[in-house]
Amino acid sequence: MKISARWIQQLFPFDVSVERAAEVLTATGLEVEGVEHVEDVPGGLEGVLVGQITSVKPHPNADRLQLCKVDLGNEVVDIVCGASNVAEGQKVPVATVGCTLYPTDGEAFTIKKGKIRGEISLGMICAEDELGLGSSHEGILILDDHAQVGQPLAEFIGMGGDDVIEIGLTPNRNDAMGHWGVARDLRSGLMHGTVSGVGPMDVNPLAFPETTPLKEALSRGCSIQLNVEAKEDCPHYLAVELTHVTVSPSPAWAQKQLRAIGVQPINNVVDATNMVLHELGNPLHAFDLDKIQGAQVHVRKAIADEHLVTLDDQTRKLDSTDLVIADSKGAMCLAGVYGGAHSGVNETTNSILLEAAWFHPVTVRKTAKRHTLSTDASFRFERGVDPASVRLAAERCVRLLQDWSGAQLEGAVEFKGEPRVKDTIVKIELSWLFGFLGITIDQKRLNSILSSLDIEVVNQENDCWTLQVPAYRSDVTRPADIAEEVLRIHGFDHVPLPTRMTGTLEIPVKPNREDVLFGWRELLVNLGFTEIMSNSLTKASYAEIVEDRDLVPSASVNMLNPLSSDLAAMRQSLIFQGLEAIARNINHKQLDLRMFEFGRTYTRRFDEDGNSNYIEKEHLSLWVTGRSFPESWNKPKGKEGQADLFTLKHAVEMLLERVGLIVVSDVEPTQEGLLAEGILMRHRNGNEIGRWGLVQPSVADACGVNQPVFWADFDVSQLWKAMKKRNVKAQDLPKYPSVRRDLALVVDRSMTYETLRQAAMNAEKKLLKDISLFDVYQGKGLEDHEKSYAMAFTLQAPNATLHDKQIESAMTRILEAIQSVGGRLR
Repeated sequence: MKISARWIQQLFPFDVSVERAAEVLTATGLEVEGVEHVEDVPGGLEGVLVGQITSVKPHPNADRLQLCKVDLGNEVVDIVCGASNVAEGQKVPVATVGCTLYPTDGEAFTIKKGKIRGEISLGMICAEDELGLGSSHEGILILDDHAQVGQPLAEFIGMGGDDVIEIGLTPNRNDAMGHWGVARDLRSGLMHGTVSGVGPMDVNPLAFPETTPLKEALSRGCSIQLNVEAKEDCPHYLAVELTHVTVSPSPAWAQKQLRAIGVQPINNVVDATNMVLHELGNPLHAFDLDKIQGAQVHVRKAIADEHLVTLDDQTRKLDSTDLVIADSKGAMCLAGVYGGAHSGVNETTNSILLEAAWFHPVTVRKTAKRHTLSTDASFRFERGVDPASVRLAAERCVRLLQDWSGAQLEGAVEFKGEPRVKDTIVKIELSWLFGFLGITIDQKRLNSILSSLDIEVVNQENDCWTLQVPAYRSDVTRPADIAEEVLRIHGFDHVPLPTRMTGTLEIPVKPNREDVLFGWRELLVNLGFTEIMSNSLTKASYAEIVEDRDLVPSASVNMLNPLSSDLAAMRQSLIFQGLEAIARNINHKQLDLRMFEFGRTYTRRFDEDGNSNYIEKEHLSLWVTGRSFPESWNKPKGKEGQADLFTLKHAVEMLLERVGLIVVSDVEPTQEGLLAEGILMRHRNGNEIGRWGLVQPSVADACGVNQPVFWADFDVSQLWKAMKKRNVKAQDLPKYPSVRRDLALVVDRSMTYETLRQAAMNAEKKLLKDISLFDVYQGKGLEDHEKSYAMAFTLQAPNATLHDKQIESAMTRILEAIQSVGGRLR
């Protein structure tokens, strides 16, 4: 948010530099991100001097040009001029050679020494628009006789600049959404010496700008009939009728102040509302009174499928939850967000209806997000404006309109219901406060700090103070909030450091969870994966995209006030954010990706009594797509070079090996769910650990991905349990040789390799060290329902060399076990 130092000076004159004032504001909680000097006119009229024309004669080679000699104080220069009103003896602005001018319309240009129709010209006698001081181009600008020759023009006309303070306003500081609130904090900080070396000092009270009271106008009423139907969303609405309005440019000083903070002046009516918005933090809106149909104003919810053309000439379809200001014919504007094109003020307007109101922050925020609008008004209404200053803001704007446009105050009408935001009563014990802060503050100073922040001490009973916090400080509701307010003004610089620091040593629990997870990350990075971090909020529609164990629409945790439809619910699975990241990378021509993410999922379950329980689980997800290896002459090409299930399987096995986990894998159904082909992983105790496989093409396509994606998902809690229970045993390297025996087995096509592997391992636990599958065959010599596995079995004894009898006995037990589950020798 941009704040004008010159504007602050009008509300609270301060005697410190802008840089020191910025330090004080930062210390009080309004973090200053930068200070920039802004000239009232671009370039600051540097190089433009007051000159006096000493002679004028016709140009010998051009009928419409004149040769002028101009005295600049320290020299007399020749200038060719084409203005019709140039005359000897005039004092005029002269742009000297080398200076740059920024005209009102057009590009900036630099004055150069040159010849015009054969005559030397060493400067330029300027018109108003050429200097950027106005729009007139009827002739050169003629200065008053008391102008001093050679004087810089900026000095003569009082042209200066402004220091603009950029504040990073946090959402809780709705008290500082205007210059008035910032001036209040600056005054309090200087008054109490928040920053060491800057105060404390005697300061004047804040000077509230001039206003026109509306008490009599309210007693007269208004020609407009006001009907507030949405009382919950608009508990306070004030409409002021003004006539004899002359729409014209605003005063130059007002335009300067608006431009300094980045607001483009439009006309005196719109500029007056913008002045109040940035001065007090209260948005206002002006309607053309003659365009209000039926002399009626309704504050209501929009009718379903109602349309409104807004000031940007966009036709917007309204939602039934949008709050609108309407006449008898239809909606005129989106309340607190954006005005309508039909009812807006233009150069033909001579009567206006000025609106000042308090709109519910949530209602305004939803409407602004729904229509993707972000305006100065919605920014403030969303955070909550001061409900007590609605009429005050209108009175300030009426005064500006009277001064700037000659407006005549006809009447006003006001609806004031039950306020949604009220002053807060907070009781605080000084002994607790001082203990909480770690310092003791003099009670007189404490009272002064609270008073400077508009926090009133309504009662003092010994150690207990009762405080009344104004409604505009919606973030101050507890004793801890009061302590924060006191400390930010008292100043952290004034909190002494203790002479001794004490602490408690914490005995670390091993294994350290963060170290273990970092090890898993390191492993995946070494395998070529990149870690991503995504938002826990996602589209609510993802929960309904397919039927899957992880996606339960009724278990969604939906946002009450979503920022957008893309962030409407807490995620139930990590897969969608990963697919969205893949889609973004593919759009940037990054087709070969390996990614992983540690993240949480969120669901809501209901017990038998109907009570909801929120469940939060941590997951680890892996995604693989594109080529297995970077493109190279010695790497596989085409389909052979593309990542497949085995690419992902390698990463899964490496991770499980690091965890020290023995899993049993089952083929997951392929007809439905997030995976088209999937493997379910279970611990040997039966607990599910995760799953991996090929993502359903329809799911990938819904996220904008049109190439195969392989995904693995782990329950981190199960991995962690297994990690904690893992027993690492060290033993000598084998001294005796191993023996390999191969078997060609015929099994039913439905049988998995894992079934045979487990049967063999259970049959020979002592000598069998390893099993591998080195060939799979289907075809000639086998039945249609059969397939052949070629498996290698490695046997080894820890304390002796195996002899033939031991080997044959072990292989017999293994073969019998395989036959018991349906296998046979080929």
